[in-house]
Amino acid sequence: MAKIVIIGAGSAFGPKLARDMLSIESLADSVIALCDINKTALDETSDFLTAFIAHNKLTARIEKHTDYRKLLSGADVVVTSIAVGGQAYDSESYKAEIAIPAKYGVRQNVGDTVGVGGVFRFLRTAPVMHDICRAVEELCPDAMLLNYTNPMAMLTWMHSTMSSVKNVGLCHSVQHTANELAKYIGVPPADVMATVAGINHQAWILEYKHINGNDLYPAVRDCLNKPDILAKDRIRFEMMRHFGYFITESSRHNAEYVPYFMRTKAAMDAYALEEHRFIKNPSEKAGERPRDVFRWIGGKDKLTKTTSEEYASRIVEGIVTGSPFVFGGNVMNTGLIENLPAQSCVEVPCIADRHGVRPVYAGKLPPQCAAINMTNIAVQELAVEAFRTKKKESAFLACALDPLTAASATLDDIRKMTDEIIAAEGGLLDYLR
Repeated sequence: MAKIVIIGAGSAFGPKLARDMLSIESLADSVIALCDINKTALDETSDFLTAFIAHNKLTARIEKHTDYRKLLSGADVVVTSIAVGGQAYDSESYKAEIAIPAKYGVRQNVGDTVGVGGVFRFLRTAPVMHDICRAVEELCPDAMLLNYTNPMAMLTWMHSTMSSVKNVGLCHSVQHTANELAKYIGVPPADVMATVAGINHQAWILEYKHINGNDLYPAVRDCLNKPDILAKDRIRFEMMRHFGYFITESSRHNAEYVPYFMRTKAAMDAYALEEHRFIKNPSEKAGERPRDVFRWIGGKDKLTKTTSEEYASRIVEGIVTGSPFVFGGNVMNTGLIENLPAQSCVEVPCIADRHGVRPVYAGKLPPQCAAINMTNIAVQELAVEAFRTKKKESAFLACALDPLTAASATLDDIRKMTDEIIAAEGGLLDYLR
């Protein structure tokens, strides 16, 4: 019987991941321990899973508490999906991280991975995540931490260098991208195999094959001649046109990781990119959208056993049963990708089994792909350094090194912008000096 603690159980990930785990026979007797500081959200998730257990006549047991320290003892796996400063994409903190850079000409679509938004999301999230790691070290030191919280690479970097916790960062962009490409070329997603390596949200499809061994990349490249498909994914196909390989995460995200697509309004218009809704509606108050923790569960069949595309349940199954499961995970670069910096955070194939999570050697990326990754790794490194040293100068440097920010604003304006965001976020960043 496994004990799985989900911190941020009231998030969209919480009920989805728990249902996934309880739908697997070897995990159906698990203890699912739920934590969320929002008691209403916590109770909603607990009530849903209690109904799920009863409907499917499982022997699993639910525990819940608003204090994760009350739940961690004896945990085998800890899953984190948290937001600090309000709802992840609908809080005053998030609004500041989008609206203030926009004043200085720095446009962001999402702002949660790198760039100004990613740096400051990390800086306000890191103290809480670091406290969770310290509690895991104390109360369940053998547990595996599965993190879904963004910005993934920066947090995994912090977890791995500032704690002893066994951890891996999880994202669905790898499997989503492989499946999307299959649909573009008219092949069943179950019939494709993708070799993927790079960094989170910016990993590269290095090989794309049919299960019979045939190379499918020519069909993917042929999509460049199909305007209807190009229109669905303009940025990623444009990146492939010039750099040779398709990249993970959506076009909307990827537009803000490089300097080519959002530095001017004209560039955005050319690729049908829109400004963030906070910019289009500056009077809008954060936190006013209706909250729905079950939006990824949905429908009248939500009590039916099923597993989603998320990796977590299969990783836990591999750890508990020893049955190997291969997935794309975020780990530190211990020689896994030869031409990315040592000890940066990379996304590579990993194996989950009784030994825990073991990353797989990926070799060298094409040099142009590695070069693009390194521009983002520089931002991640300085952001982690800002948290480690508590120095706002490193936060400024992280923003100044971001490719889109550097293409859009002067150094003086980037420094003013950094100071303005720190002031706007108040107590969340008062440790910076």
